Amino acid sequence: MKITYIYTALVTRGGADRVITNKANWLAEHGYDVMIVTDTQLGREPIYPLSPKVVLHDLAIDFSLEYGHSLPVRAWWYFKLMRQYRKKLTEVLMKRQSDVVITTLGRDLDFLTKIKDGSVKIGESHIARQFSRNFHLMEQKGGLHKMIAQRWRKKQEKDVSKLDALVLLTREDANSWKGVTNTFVIPNPTPFYPEESSTCESHKAICVGRLNEQKGYVYLIDAWTIVSKRHPDWILNAYGSGEIKEQLQMRIDEKGVSNSLILNEPTSDIIGKYLESSIYIMSSRFEGFPMVLLEAMSCGLPCVSFDCPNGAKDIIEDGRNGFLVEYLNVNALAESICKLIEDESLRKKLGQTAKEDVMMYLPDSIMKLWIDLFNLHCRKNEN
Repeated sequence: MKITYIYTALVTRGGADRVITNKANWLAEHGYDVMIVTDTQLGREPIYPLSPKVVLHDLAIDFSLEYGHSLPVRAWWYFKLMRQYRKKLTEVLMKRQSDVVITTLGRDLDFLTKIKDGSVKIGESHIARQFSRNFHLMEQKGGLHKMIAQRWRKKQEKDVSKLDALVLLTREDANSWKGVTNTFVIPNPTPFYPEESSTCESHKAICVGRLNEQKGYVYLIDAWTIVSKRHPDWILNAYGSGEIKEQLQMRIDEKGVSNSLILNEPTSDIIGKYLESSIYIMSSRFEGFPMVLLEAMSCGLPCVSFDCPNGAKDIIEDGRNGFLVEYLNVNALAESICKLIEDESLRKKLGQTAKEDVMMYLPDSIMKLWIDLFNLHCRKNEN
């Protein structure tokens, strides 16, 4: 079976890049003919190693050329680049004649279902519908930006309705697409499952993620300020880079917790950092499906998270493998962290349960769901 993924570029650490790489590698190693078609890889090495059995084909279209201009100029660049993209992608897909083509609902969705290459077209969304393609950021600007965003949302819905199937990460997100197309819920697989587990004895907490508005670090800082006053011997290590690092560091300094809340650069040894920690904390405003929770739980860490849209409630069972607290409630977040700090036996118990519960997300289990989906729709296509 020939399977083709369409994705912009495998150059970002974490999130969709790792999930797509891992799934492509698994399929290739299990006998499937797999290609990943990117548009702006532009000679850069994939951030995560690809199996030699996976073909990476880059269309070499630099979409960054459209940014940094006024709206009219940006629109001109966008449509110019999209014409190139459509032409090149159509040529590749028509030549390849895939059985299944998977889109992550990016730019290609605008025209993908019009390419008559005989393939089953399946969408997979790595972020909740309301935050797709950052339409919500355009809407927040108001005026013309909001009108454009709303128009693109309607177009996205129309294009999604033409897909053979749409795979979502959570039931909550699947419900938001109900009535648009055939939806299936397949969570992401955990990227690793080390034999070793955290002892949950160190006085260290950890969080991992890009330093941006989505991850809600301002709430994390405020919560840790409360925690640090009660437990000054505990350290919170945050690993990530991003556009608001300076703002966050200023807030950390203002709150007087610079000695206990450390902003670290991304690390290539994230498993080691999880294993030397005792608690994982997530303060996101929203998620698609928080892989960091799977990672932390795979290392035997209890997790504390806001009940944010989407995904946290699918992974954390409150009081069993971690704590799920009221959305954006800083005091509740701090209180749950302190509860784990103050009860080592509880930390260990929840961490052990977390490690057991996350086994349902092991790659073999998750990829079987994908194979079943491919087989179902390929049979339909044959008929």
